[in-house]
Amino acid sequence: MFAAILIITILIAACAPISQPSPEPPLPTNTPVSATPQPTAVPADTIDYSLYSSLSDKSVSWGLRKIKNSEPEIPLGEQSLLENYDSYYMDKTRPKALYLTFDEGYENGYTAQILDILKECSVPAAFFVTGPYIKTEAELVKRMVAEGHIVGNHTVHHPNLAYLSPEEAANELCELDDSFFELTGEHMQYMRPPEGTYSQQTLALAQDLGYKTIFWSFAYKDWDPSRQKGAAHAFSEVTPYLHDGAILLLHAVSADNAGALRDIIEYARSEGYEFRSLDQLNQP
Repeated sequence: MFAAILIITILIAACAPISQPSPEPPLPTNTPVSATPQPTAVPADTIDYSLYSSLSDKSVSWGLRKIKNSEPEIPLGEQSLLENYDSYYMDKTRPKALYLTFDEGYENGYTAQILDILKECSVPAAFFVTGPYIKTEAELVKRMVAEGHIVGNHTVHHPNLAYLSPEEAANELCELDDSFFELTGEHMQYMRPPEGTYSQQTLALAQDLGYKTIFWSFAYKDWDPSRQKGAAHAFSEVTPYLHDGAILLLHAVSADNAGALRDIIEYARSEGYEFRSLDQLNQP
């Protein structure tokens, strides 16, 4: 009798469902869910600035020689320096990839139009903004984020970072990130040095603050609103220089760029190019 009861007890235990841990409570529906964790800003006062004294503070102006339908020529010394400090001017791993970036020092009335076109064409972009831009164009900045674009750090006051001490340069970057965080609840992950001017110290500091530094493999003289030549001019300046992995720099103050953007996108796609986010840089 005892043996029979014991057997029945064992069978009941074996058939009982295995208890599972309680699931995590669901996120509120208004909480955005990111595919990757958001980075945490590195405060300026946590950096040991004495470490930069061994690095060069020589000012270098980003320069390249454009070649039609091909990647530009870059001095080998600059290429190796960038590689050491998580800095990029193109994607050398992804054929037919394009990365569209805009610099935003101030608003000239075209950014909303640019955002409309990007949304209609399903194209991601990165907008590198300054301190005054975040203060005066908060709604546009929030729209950039809401529509899936990257907002990058172009410093508070747009100085030549190579002429600043590491502490001063860090404050330029960190103060802008603080403003962006207050506005959006997110931190910046990408930095573009004003005027494309940098030093070894600049690149090392940006890396230590958690940034990827983004230069470009194409740009043209589009930043002067008083010297606009029409959308056809912008189209003819941009399209002959498309190349695999290009990071395109355009200025959003240009009426020419705003007028030509849709045609540039359509032409690039007709040539087999794919527009990608900087978050996909150097990824399959």
